[in-house]
Amino acid sequence: MASKASPPKKLTPDFYATDYLKFFGAGALAACGTHGAATPIDVVKTRIQVDDKLKGQNMIRAARTIVAGEGASALLTGFGPTAVGYLVQGGGKFMGYEFFKKKFVDLAGTEQTATKYRMPIYLSASAAGEFFADIALCPLEATRIRLVSQRGFATGLIPGFMRLAREEGFRGFYSGFVPLVFKQVPYAIGQFSVHEFANEAIFRAMGNERKAKLSHLESTGVELASGMAAGVAAAVLSHPADTLLSAINKGAGDKSQSTTARVFGLAKEFGPMRLLTAGLAPRIVMTVGLVAGQFVIYAQCKQLVSAPPGIEIHKEE
Repeated sequence: MASKASPPKKLTPDFYATDYLKFFGAGALAACGTHGAATPIDVVKTRIQVDDKLKGQNMIRAARTIVAGEGASALLTGFGPTAVGYLVQGGGKFMGYEFFKKKFVDLAGTEQTATKYRMPIYLSASAAGEFFADIALCPLEATRIRLVSQRGFATGLIPGFMRLAREEGFRGFYSGFVPLVFKQVPYAIGQFSVHEFANEAIFRAMGNERKAKLSHLESTGVELASGMAAGVAAAVLSHPADTLLSAINKGAGDKSQSTTARVFGLAKEFGPMRLLTAGLAPRIVMTVGLVAGQFVIYAQCKQLVSAPPGIEIHKEE
């Protein structure tokens, strides 16, 4: 009697609903904490992008101009929607990345195939996770930018959200969805893909034996280093769309046109140099801190709640 063939070995571990809840919670805390702390930098960056009086100024000079004219509290404008928006978006993004990476690795069929095509897997998983997270983020991001770019628009998150809902409704909340996706998807691609490849390079340099003996402090150092590299990539890739998003949510462009037409019209009006360079320096500073901090906090939070480790498809040699 022929013996039954043993079932094929599973390519990835099982993740359950509780595991994805842990991924969401860790990502939410990481993104909310870092974006909330970076609110003053983001205020300066946004104002440089959309305020004609601040064009061409560096980060420090622009911050001084804002404080002199509006008081120090102006640097915290939009803190509420920033914290709440990125609580939801960060949780969805990190959870979505873990979810889609597992799905795409399983679709690859073998470990060798998954490793060979790890770049498309990283790109696809980060883009898919970010897209769904942006659906939740967009109304809060629109509120934040109105608070920052239009002085006196509202006194905070709830009044600003309600005014936008009352005056413009769904269209106002999602008028910037296309440029938001164009901004956030490249951001996520740079964040996750470069982080994966930076980790791979570091681990390959140290070898498997050394990697297995890393202390907690050393592991944090690896996350910090790879996160900083990922932050630069995320900032550069997403910056042109970030400039357009700020302008559209301020109300720039022909409102009778579709959002896509407004995006292309504003891109032509701004020109390549302004899209690529206006506010880029403070954005790089902010994004390096954000991304590096997020990966460090995410790793710590996962460890605290005993979340399973992420799936690795690194090429060791």
